[in-house]
Amino acid sequence: MEHSQRPTLADVEQWPATVRVPQAALALGCSRSELYEQIKRGKAPVRTLEFGRRRVVITADLVRLLSGEGQPAA
Repeated sequence: MEHSQRPTLADVEQWPATVRVPQAALALGCSRSELYEQIKRGKAPVRTLEFGRRRVVITADLVRLLSGEGQPAA
């Protein structure tokens, strides 16, 4: 898969348990700045974890969203 090409659901299902925000944004079809802003406002369609200054997205939430299962569990 080319880095700038949007990954398929099958690609995302093979990702590790968490991914960095830019990778998740690519899968969601939005810019990383847009996803960071949604996270900051508490409006992101996926759950995230914070490790110091680093934020990661839970891949299972990406899979749920991309497969049409909707919002992540709270």
